[in-house]
Amino acid sequence: MAQKRTAGATPPPQAEAYLQIGEVAERTGVTQRTLRFYEEKGLLKPPSRLEGGFRLYSEDDVKRVEQIKRLQTLLGFTLADIKEMVEAEALKMQLHAEYRKDAEISERRAKIAKAIEVTERQVAVVDQKLASLGDMKASLEQKLSTYRGWVAQLDEKAAAGSQ
Repeated sequence: MAQKRTAGATPPPQAEAYLQIGEVAERTGVTQRTLRFYEEKGLLKPPSRLEGGFRLYSEDDVKRVEQIKRLQTLLGFTLADIKEMVEAEALKMQLHAEYRKDAEISERRAKIAKAIEVTERQVAVVDQKLASLGDMKASLEQKLSTYRGWVAQLDEKAAAGSQ
């Protein structure tokens, strides 16, 4: 059940429903322990808390957990890689939110340059993963070629012996 933060907790930036840890775990398919681990490793920002200490997560937190899972499951990213990727996305969102068309050209250029730098780091992480996957694929293809060669040799021997 979604709850609002209670008195004594940090007020939300906008009227928004918050989820307790069990609800986030259920929605995202990870355990509560995993959510606490993500928080401990800096993958998730420390959530707001109710007066009793219960963690409260926003929809943005849920999206971040889903992004972490997607990177980890589909792409084989380490938690360090994931942290770098999700922090880069958060920084780019912040830069976008702060960008003003009426600001000085130098200020606008600096924000765009920072976004480029962050995105280039993300591309480098992906390139490293692609290179590793390419190496793994080449190794597996070599093994397939070897195995197919052995099968062809056995087939030749079998054909020669049956004549």
